[in-house]
Amino acid sequence: MTALTAPALDAAIRDPDNPAHLMVIKDVPRRIRIYQGASLLADSQHALRVLEIGKSFYDPVIYVPQADLKTRLGFVDKSSHCPIKGEASYVSHDGEEIGWVYKTPVPMAAKLAGCYAFWPSKVRLVEGE
Repeated sequence: MTALTAPALDAAIRDPDNPAHLMVIKDVPRRIRIYQGASLLADSQHALRVLEIGKSFYDPVIYVPQADLKTRLGFVDKSSHCPIKGEASYVSHDGEEIGWVYKTPVPMAAKLAGCYAFWPSKVRLVEGE
């Protein structure tokens, strides 16, 4: 398989062992709020949107900085590894696993350090006012 090329992907972060596995990290220019039920988990003006292509074209994922969390999250005894992001630690709220964080991502994904992402089926994301 050849690596995907297009001007919009020139700045993409690519897996050195598989150039077809890539991601683009973009700033979100609008306010992001994330809820679990009535609980506000995060409120951010500094969120990031990650667009990733790997085994398939994944749904975009919103990441919010730890400073924008509005509640305390617990950690789940679980981790996973992504070659273009690093080691993910999983988080919970009210005893339910709801997302993940890259505490110390690989250098090429440093912009994601300490940013939290949430499973879309477990939270409600509001973009904009």
